Amino acid sequence: MSLLLTGATVIDGVSEKGIEGRSILVDEGRIVAIGRPNEIPVPPDTEVVDFSGKFIIPGMMNANVHLFVNILFETLVRYEGRYEELIIEAAQVALKSGMTTVFDTWGPRRALMAVRDRIDQGDVVGSRVRCAGNIIGFEGPFSHDFDGRIPGIGSSHFVDRVNATWVENSGRHLMWLTPKAVGAEVRKYIEHGINFVKYAANEHGGTSGGAFLQFSERTQRVIVEEAHRAGLTAQAHAQSVEGLRMSIEAGCDLVQHCNMTGPVEIPGETLELFSQNNCSAVVFPLANSGMEALKQSVSDHEWTIWKASDANSRRLIESDAMILLANDGGIFAPEFMQEPMVKGTWNGLPEDEALGRLATGHFVWLRAMEEKGMSPMDLLHAATRNIARAYKVEDDLGTLEVGKIADMVVLDADPLRGAKNYRSIHAVVKDGALVDTDALPERPLLTADLPGPLEEETRYKRALHHGARLPGCPTCVSGTH
Repeated sequence: MSLLLTGATVIDGVSEKGIEGRSILVDEGRIVAIGRPNEIPVPPDTEVVDFSGKFIIPGMMNANVHLFVNILFETLVRYEGRYEELIIEAAQVALKSGMTTVFDTWGPRRALMAVRDRIDQGDVVGSRVRCAGNIIGFEGPFSHDFDGRIPGIGSSHFVDRVNATWVENSGRHLMWLTPKAVGAEVRKYIEHGINFVKYAANEHGGTSGGAFLQFSERTQRVIVEEAHRAGLTAQAHAQSVEGLRMSIEAGCDLVQHCNMTGPVEIPGETLELFSQNNCSAVVFPLANSGMEALKQSVSDHEWTIWKASDANSRRLIESDAMILLANDGGIFAPEFMQEPMVKGTWNGLPEDEALGRLATGHFVWLRAMEEKGMSPMDLLHAATRNIARAYKVEDDLGTLEVGKIADMVVLDADPLRGAKNYRSIHAVVKDGALVDTDALPERPLLTADLPGPLEEETRYKRALHHGARLPGCPTCVSGTH
């Protein structure tokens, strides 16, 4: 059935401003006409929806999400064999929030690809998913790249199986190999059917906070060449100014969280490399109020890192770099959000300040970049057209033009008059069909509230913590308990 959206102001991502009183005709999932209502012939049996007074923008996109980011030991035990259910839930949360396409940059490859294909085939509802699987050079969830506490707690059989599910042949062992041998392993990994390649220019966290370089310049070039040979884009995980420079010069198409370069700001000559090398800049900003909240809970050293990332975001806006919206977005179980380890991190910020939440983080991003000086139309492009161009899917996505896939978001308020108006989602259209956002997610798992206390919990008497110091106890005073 054809669909006609009529009466709205269309902000197509191509024109310099919105155009009032336009209609968009959709057939077989694609846009077939845009114009004044009296200019468009309407086929019989067309569903007509009047959006007078509303604003239609291209479906929003996200250049870096993790649809399965809740990698707590108990989560991976509880949902072993059910990873696809968690990924579907996250893809539906993303779609409900106006993101019609998301790019998953780290996760269990086979489960992500299975959900990707089910959504593409129309078997399940969800944001369009494109995925990289593992980050080339990183180990799995139960490793020092992510959570090194688990080996020795969980059985070695389960720990190894989880890590293998994420890593396969693409992990840290590649750091020992020659560039040619790394290229051969990357080629094998690409053959599984991933959509793009992400590799580690820098380590992930670790004792040096991400400063160590992961692959040599020669090896990075080979990884990029293998991706391009397969017709895929290549992107880098970079966390230092030198890692950033090396990845751009290696020829990668985009660099993730490129504003986060430790306590050092990006040199001017490196900023210039983005436009010179046609490399896109994926930025992770915090709003001013979020920065102030974080300042109260981090160390002085950590604060220097956040200040540098903020300065980098502002300078990237002033540069010629093509900026992409992204936020490491994921959904977290409510018990995870209560953990002390989350406090004092960007995920521990209140909902309207936390960048990493899949349902709301993109709204935080838009507000933060608006505060730092990004223009209204550049904000729209960062959330739509720029991402499509960077991932080379602009023939189908990113703008509202005849012939393109009919992905749209209908807003109650004009986004060009304030980033806060992106929250005013009235309707979502994906593949030419109105989405029943009220029904999403269809099966809440991680988004479900914690169950009420067990009867036994109401009677539970907690013992003194092992580390508590009892007055007058010699062993407590001496710390030998």
